[in-house]
Amino acid sequence: MKVAVVGVTGLVGTRMVEVLKERNFPVSEFIPVASGRSAGKNVEFGGREYPIVTADEAVDMRPDLALFSAGADISREYAPAFAAAGCRVVDNSSCWRMDPSKKLVVPEINASVLTEDDYIIANPNCSTIQMLLPLAPLHKKFRIKRIVVSTYQSVTGSGTPAMKQMQAEREGARWGEYPAFYHYPIDENVIPHIDDFLENGYTKEEMKMVNETHKILDDYSIGVSPTTARVPVLGGHSESINLEFCSDFTLGEVRRIWEETPGVVVQDDPARNVYPMPLFSLGSDAVFVGRLRRDPSVDYGLNFWCVSDNIRKGAATNAVQIAEYLLSKGFLPR
Repeated sequence: MKVAVVGVTGLVGTRMVEVLKERNFPVSEFIPVASGRSAGKNVEFGGREYPIVTADEAVDMRPDLALFSAGADISREYAPAFAAAGCRVVDNSSCWRMDPSKKLVVPEINASVLTEDDYIIANPNCSTIQMLLPLAPLHKKFRIKRIVVSTYQSVTGSGTPAMKQMQAEREGARWGEYPAFYHYPIDENVIPHIDDFLENGYTKEEMKMVNETHKILDDYSIGVSPTTARVPVLGGHSESINLEFCSDFTLGEVRRIWEETPGVVVQDDPARNVYPMPLFSLGSDAVFVGRLRRDPSVDYGLNFWCVSDNIRKGAATNAVQIAEYLLSKGFLPR
């Protein structure tokens, strides 16, 4: 199978290459794709060196699968061209997520919506993926009425420029002495602002969590109230999640459901200081949940803490899992 990674030199693109290798995805020819600035560079895959090519060159090479992580503008311009050439596209940008003609997929939740006719498939926002993986089985059992979520998102979610800003600050650089990605210093700070603000007072990042939750769970009756914040952490997003169900539950039932849910790991023993933290999530494809407790302010309320590596399950691994599902259904050549 010919496999292209578009945006191969970026944080998510490099991780996509790693995940393809780790999961032994059947690649017979690898096509690394980046902008002209990367011309002349090579990417190693399967013991061979492959030269980086442009998106136009990659289309002409007619790959069978393309994993995109190069931003919405590139996806909008090139995903249709790859699809027209017979290539399945899994896109990590926001470009196609809310397009009613495109599927938005977390494989463990709704891979079954994919058909042979789907050539452009959207990968959800990282914060939505890690929230919905543990929520989906609870929704089936107890039906979720309302979600209140606050995120504590790593600077890796903003890419390399944000990481360089925080590194410069940690090395003692003064504000204004280095290129700043954020409006304010991020080290020793928390910025309650991710993406642009909208007229309703929420940010685009927050509304992604609202709209993507409805589409993935196929239930537009769920109330979703998000607040997203950027924290000075170099990898791994954390979320404080409050749920209100339509029916009663026990904490034991919730634990059993999560223990039986692929991709979810329960870390919940406060007496021994066991709970999820981003420090220990890096490099893992799991979503870690803990700090389970009832919300005494409503009849059927649950609070918990949720952590995941945003570059892996929140982006690269989810995309490769979508490709694996396409392969299992015979939508990709073996």
